[in-house]
Amino acid sequence: MNLQNALENPLFLTIGEQTTQPTYVIGGFVRDFLLQRENLKQDIDIVTEGNGMHLAEKIAQSLQPIPKVSLFKRFGTAMFKYKDVEYEFVGARKESYSEDSRKPEVEIGTIEDDQLRRDFTINALAISLNKEQYGTLLDPFHGLDDLHKKIIRTPLEPEQTFSDDPLRMLRAIRFACQLGFTIEEKTLQGIKETAHRIDIISQERISEELHKIMLTDKPSIGFLLLQETNLLQRIIPELTDLQGIEDLEGKLHKDNFYHTLEVVDNISVHTKNLWLRYAALFHDIGKAKTKRFLPEIGWTFHSHEFVGSKMVVKLFQRMRLPADKAKYVEKLVRLSSRPIPLISDDTSDSALRRLLFEAGDDLEDLFILCKADITTKNDSKLKQFQKNFVTVEKKIKEVEERDKVKNFQPPISGEEIMQLFDIKPGREIGIIKEAVKEAILEGKIKNEKKNSFEFVVEIGKSLNLTPKNERTL
Repeated sequence: MNLQNALENPLFLTIGEQTTQPTYVIGGFVRDFLLQRENLKQDIDIVTEGNGMHLAEKIAQSLQPIPKVSLFKRFGTAMFKYKDVEYEFVGARKESYSEDSRKPEVEIGTIEDDQLRRDFTINALAISLNKEQYGTLLDPFHGLDDLHKKIIRTPLEPEQTFSDDPLRMLRAIRFACQLGFTIEEKTLQGIKETAHRIDIISQERISEELHKIMLTDKPSIGFLLLQETNLLQRIIPELTDLQGIEDLEGKLHKDNFYHTLEVVDNISVHTKNLWLRYAALFHDIGKAKTKRFLPEIGWTFHSHEFVGSKMVVKLFQRMRLPADKAKYVEKLVRLSSRPIPLISDDTSDSALRRLLFEAGDDLEDLFILCKADITTKNDSKLKQFQKNFVTVEKKIKEVEERDKVKNFQPPISGEEIMQLFDIKPGREIGIIKEAVKEAILEGKIKNEKKNSFEFVVEIGKSLNLTPKNERTL
């Protein structure tokens, strides 16, 4: 197959003019180009039967402006950025792995050796950049057929491919999600049989693949594959613990694992925010630990939001995820059921103020999560739930416009309290500030300085504190 007319990349043409050593563009760029994806990869792999670093430096010198070349001598690779695209150059190589490591022994090889070490047939496709064969497709494993059939398949026996580099198991699932492909049956079975090997992969690299799955249009596809291949049990067992339905005395509960995946898909329609999607993934994570059966009621999950929020913090630590994002997800999980009781007509303003205070700037995200949590298949119930949330949002907006508690700041500072009573820093300051906050949230006083000072004077008296201007000498 000749692709010469389509490969008009100036840098490719420059390589063809500047070198005689066999050189190819390979991997994801070729795959996406052949799939005619609108957004081609912005990082392009160039493999050569020779020294990749020397070739990168040579090509860079022929470009204007000359890009800065980064050399990674330990890996024998070089990289530079040109016209917003990153090009990585490497010498063709063959690899061998030991059983307890994913770091290979590397030897100089041919383009055939290099293609053989690739993870999937669709990523082993290479296009010649040499002048005489420019644009010729090298496809030793029938990757082009697999592109047409929309399947993910390994060039070698799957068990060997996945045992050599277990991260490839997650990549197979990720590509299936991103491309809308199916994992070929033998390859899928290879993942199941090699799933235990994922234990040697660093948590950071696992989480990076999970992020990519989470950011696909329908993440449930990936998580169902993770569950089917026994990978999810090893990576996030807290999720698989949610699976199953129990029936006691004719009373059932829904399968919280599949419900969770529905919620993740629902929220993915409305947001690209990775961490909001994680909040959906973990919103019911505490239900396995809090599940109880009460004969007079049925199945209960009391305080699952609180238990789940504590689990989120530990999960983020284990998965090596950012601490500030852990706080965000923990908050949303903790508050995930709070808006529901506010639907009632007799909901107090204090309950609305407290939700505003606790959610702060994340209130809108909380409501996106709560709406995604509606998974009923009954159309009339769905419309009623949606209508109820519109009502609650309207109530909250009215309370915020009046009371200004969304990003609450005490109307009286600790410094002002110390000056009022002529006291030094101590526990009384904290007690008074907490009392002011509670009074405002309960609607006992307005969120303004005058009311607060009068209230502080009264609270001070209960603590045996007297304002300076009331003292007698």
